[in-house]
Amino acid sequence: MRIGVHVSIAGKIYDSLERAKALGCNTMQIFSRNPRGWQATKLESSDVAEFRKLKEKYDIRPVVVHIPYIINLATPEDALYKKSIEAYIEDIKRADELGAEYFVTHLGSHVRSGEDEGIKRFGVALNEIIRKARPRTMILLENTAGSGSWIGYKFEHIRKIIDNLRDPERVGVCLDTAHTFEGGYDIRTKEGLEATLKRFDKIIGINRIKVVHFNDSLSPIGSHVDRHQHIGKGKIGLEALGRIINHVRLKEAAFIMETPKKTDKDDKKNLAVAKKLYKG
Repeated sequence: MRIGVHVSIAGKIYDSLERAKALGCNTMQIFSRNPRGWQATKLESSDVAEFRKLKEKYDIRPVVVHIPYIINLATPEDALYKKSIEAYIEDIKRADELGAEYFVTHLGSHVRSGEDEGIKRFGVALNEIIRKARPRTMILLENTAGSGSWIGYKFEHIRKIIDNLRDPERVGVCLDTAHTFEGGYDIRTKEGLEATLKRFDKIIGINRIKVVHFNDSLSPIGSHVDRHQHIGKGKIGLEALGRIINHVRLKEAAFIMETPKKTDKDDKKNLAVAKKLYKG
């Protein structure tokens, strides 16, 4: 079972692997640069070599790189749209350099232009990105809570995006448990989880889930408010999260937590709970 957390890249980028190892992770997620700024410092070849060396040494896989927050491929604003595509291409090339297996992508906001228009814009952008970057790293579309004008809170949104791609086999899914719940899917009960996964399989295909963002939710079901909580301390709860991490249809996915963190002790506590929940 691959269980990890989102770790900091402070210092040298390969220090993230040391942090993950020290925490007891065998998978991890990072940003490859500052997620709130457009400028990215070039990755030094020596740092990339050390990153790849430690990745193999510690057997930390998959390594997941998350898209910066500022990128919005669903925006109707042409200047931001163009800038987002350029930044995305740069960022996924960085993921390729690092040898990351997956590149997790939020789906962005349509900014009141309408869900259908946002989904269309996203698909056009992703086709251009894949054509220009030809990434080795697999792109994972992450479902959202649906806050504000965000697309991606319905499984159907992801299906429409995949249907619009020229090369859909390059794309998988990152399923976020908190977002799923906040988006209106009741995964708290055994029956609710089975129904949700069955619906996902019918609409998208369960085999596309490569990563599970394993988060409890501070917000109630269907609230469309994206607020993560410590494992077992939120509205989803320990029992339900135990069913999720042990579900046979998710056994091939890596489970990565993005739970609240004041210090590394918070990550250690959540990792300990997740590992205790797993019965494999």
